[in-house]
Amino acid sequence: MSHAVGFADIESAALRLEGVVFRTPVASSPEIDGLAGREVLMKCENLQHVGAFKFRGASNAVELLGKGAEKGICTHSSGNHAQAVALAAKRRGVPAYIVMPNTAPKIKVQGVVSHEAEITFCEPTLEARITTTEAVLERTGAAFIHPFDNPHVIAGQGTAAFELLQEVGKLDAVMAPIGGGGLLSGTSIATRKLAPNAMIFGAEPSGADDAARSLAAGELIPQTSPDTICDGLLTSLGELTWPILRDHLEGIITVSDDEVLRAMKLLYNHLGMVVEPSGATCLAAVLKPEFNEREGIDRIGIILSGGNVDPEGLPF
Repeated sequence: MSHAVGFADIESAALRLEGVVFRTPVASSPEIDGLAGREVLMKCENLQHVGAFKFRGASNAVELLGKGAEKGICTHSSGNHAQAVALAAKRRGVPAYIVMPNTAPKIKVQGVVSHEAEITFCEPTLEARITTTEAVLERTGAAFIHPFDNPHVIAGQGTAAFELLQEVGKLDAVMAPIGGGGLLSGTSIATRKLAPNAMIFGAEPSGADDAARSLAAGELIPQTSPDTICDGLLTSLGELTWPILRDHLEGIITVSDDEVLRAMKLLYNHLGMVVEPSGATCLAAVLKPEFNEREGIDRIGIILSGGNVDPEGLPF
């Protein structure tokens, strides 16, 4: 079972990204442990540069473009990957061209603008993203970095779990949110190597549960008309990410928007952290009664993937 990305790619990404990405802290809370019925160790990627894990994959991919980056870098994204590519390009001294849906959260648009990238807005459909991106690539000659279906992006995202496992030692399970699957793919590869006996789970909003349905069916089922507050988890899995997840995951736990809001409130109340809906899905999943009853998981590591939420849009 050979995949496009291996553990060696994550190891070299970790070296490449030293001093570029922030080694985020791992947080825990006795109150949250009590509610979950086990120790929950939370990797705080909401405190990463640009407020999300996406800076890891974008930086790794931009770094590896070499001379290919000279005419600039282009991507399409609803927000966190857009900000990550914009900052990574700025650090390299090359232009960034970002295609964003016109429904993207204001805080994420402002983040992209603050890193001096050029934004082209499009309708919030995958088709519009693709055609708009093609037009931008033709006009600029920029290099394209896919938000998740790119081996260098997946390897970069895997460095979050790599750090987590290095820091906390033995875990019985690891969980990451799932949209396009870049973070969870990298997490799966790092975990399988560093904690071979740990179970690997995904957390997904029930209003965008294509990965859960794909896993159940044993074949890739594309996302159609997602409906959830988790704006970072609206995309379908990719050709690279799907086989990695299919071959590694124990299961995918789906959570309602109400469960996500409850998790966001807990993180705010007990840790003083504002975590965006997509970032709170894992905590929501760990607190579900059906997950709570699982045997043999005394210590679980989860990734709080991002913290970019409009301050006036807070649910509390």
